[in-house]
Amino acid sequence: MMKKCTTHLLRDLRSLMRQLPNNGGSINAYIIPSDDSHQSEYISPTDERRSFISGFTGSAGTAIVTDKEALLWTDGRYHQQAEQQLDENWTLMKDGLPTTPTMSSWLVNHLSAGERVGVDGNLLSFQTWNPLNTALSSNDIQLSSINDNLIDLIWKDQPARKFNPIINLDLEITGKKIADALELIRMQMREKHSEVFVVTALDEVAWLMNLRGSDIEYNPVFYSYVLLTPNEVYLFVEKNSLPTGFEEHFRKNNVSVIIEDYENVEKVLKELINKSTGKVWISPSSSYALSALVPERKLHQEISPVCVMKSIKNATEAKGMVDCHVRDGVALCKYFAWLEGALNRGEKVDEMSGATKLQEFRSKLPKFVGLSFPTINGSGPNGAIIHYNPAPETNLPITLNDMYLCDSGAQFLDGTTDVTRTWHFGQPSPYQIDCFTRVLKGQISMGTAVFPIKVKGMFLDILARKSLWDVGLDYQHGTGHGIGHFLNVHEGPMGIGMYRPAVEDPGLQENMFVSNEPGYYEKGQFGIRIEDIVQIVPAKVQNDFNGRGALTFKTVTMCPIQTKLINKSLLNEKERTHLNNYHATVRDTLKPLLEQDGDSFTLKWLEKETEAI
Repeated sequence: MMKKCTTHLLRDLRSLMRQLPNNGGSINAYIIPSDDSHQSEYISPTDERRSFISGFTGSAGTAIVTDKEALLWTDGRYHQQAEQQLDENWTLMKDGLPTTPTMSSWLVNHLSAGERVGVDGNLLSFQTWNPLNTALSSNDIQLSSINDNLIDLIWKDQPARKFNPIINLDLEITGKKIADALELIRMQMREKHSEVFVVTALDEVAWLMNLRGSDIEYNPVFYSYVLLTPNEVYLFVEKNSLPTGFEEHFRKNNVSVIIEDYENVEKVLKELINKSTGKVWISPSSSYALSALVPERKLHQEISPVCVMKSIKNATEAKGMVDCHVRDGVALCKYFAWLEGALNRGEKVDEMSGATKLQEFRSKLPKFVGLSFPTINGSGPNGAIIHYNPAPETNLPITLNDMYLCDSGAQFLDGTTDVTRTWHFGQPSPYQIDCFTRVLKGQISMGTAVFPIKVKGMFLDILARKSLWDVGLDYQHGTGHGIGHFLNVHEGPMGIGMYRPAVEDPGLQENMFVSNEPGYYEKGQFGIRIEDIVQIVPAKVQNDFNGRGALTFKTVTMCPIQTKLINKSLLNEKERTHLNNYHATVRDTLKPLLEQDGDSFTLKWLEKETEAI
């Protein structure tokens, strides 16, 4: 990956930090976070400030710049990528390792009493601001929200923000009326003595309003806010982006909506705060700047009820998720069958051309809208870069001699997909087979788990890692994330992982959809990941957890797992039976669709790849 020279950018930023007009004096450190103000993993080009100043393009990471140092904190998914993208001006802080200090402890140890740390409060969530402010203030260091974003002031050719057309979603897709969702929220507002409820996460607004957009690539969302009172609904949006007939859309949803300009949210929120006698409910994941508008005596901070409601799919949403994964499975099988055939014929396929071919197969599917994230197409050593994106300067051929990892997904009108498969189309080494088998054992252990209702996913994570841990191997990412319904491919508040904070996690519940994706990565050699999307469904067990209720996972991803990479002697009978049953389901589900397409080539490949072991 190309390194961006950041010397002159850091010089300009440090100059501003020393001057800082109209913001209370100079600052000694400036924080450049990933923009989490709207809770979207992908952001618009105009918001890629951390990437601009550092050259690091990963979706997670926070930079700190002082007069003498520039540091970047990012988690294990991006350690290799950051090493390749940061130039000599930057120090990589490998978040998650026991030897890496937290940002707050580093600042405390490197700044002196009376010094000042600045950040754009619009880009930092309150739940991040609060503990950081506590740690700094206890050491007499001031954390300040800076009015002018300093990166914007030095970014001469910063792209303009785009507001793209918004679309209405019919009830046949959403399965719920806006009015019904609003009533459930207002019930909770009454219980919390709240008279104003603030919705800032873009996917929450889209879900609540039965609307979708494309302001952020891969995420069908649009720049917006919602303010809700006992009698009114305010939607803050670029008015020219609203679809034709949006008034009729809201009428069908039994709701009257006051449309306001996107930039007016602070003005109207202040007016509602002044008029209200009750609390103002705003999620701690909302921006510090917006939360700070609410007087402490009126502030109610708790996870947004929309976040939880959205994560539990209704019957229509659940059916759409299952259906789109079946269609997606057809495209995946067509691609992997084509790829194996092309390589065996000696044709040249590389990471970029392969990703393009996969998108071509997907684009022909009914209800296809676009990709849900950039395809992670990693051949050989690139597969070991957990969130690798092919680029001209890193593009490797896909060959018969290397492991090949493909993590991809799509947005459909009725759901969102995300699937990873790892292949070797030649002869894998015994070590690669052993690693793959241990990843598979963990994936099966997770996929067959039975657990009590509302258990937090962090308690299941060890199931996916045990076989790897048995031989001293591990992976530096979570095991599972939620996934939206024609929404963000990564969706909270639930998740499965060792490092996941449990504060806002409501626990796993029926009709949540999450990923099951253990992996293993050998730096400079190969990467392995097996990822399915699973639906949480009721389980029948003898004791039912003393009446609490039991749940398990049902795999909805429809794509074979390469049996050539399996050391069958490491699988027990339960694991072999599970894999054989899964492959039989994949074959029986996809076979009629391939026959309908007249695709005998892919069907023959599918039957080969789903043979029982």
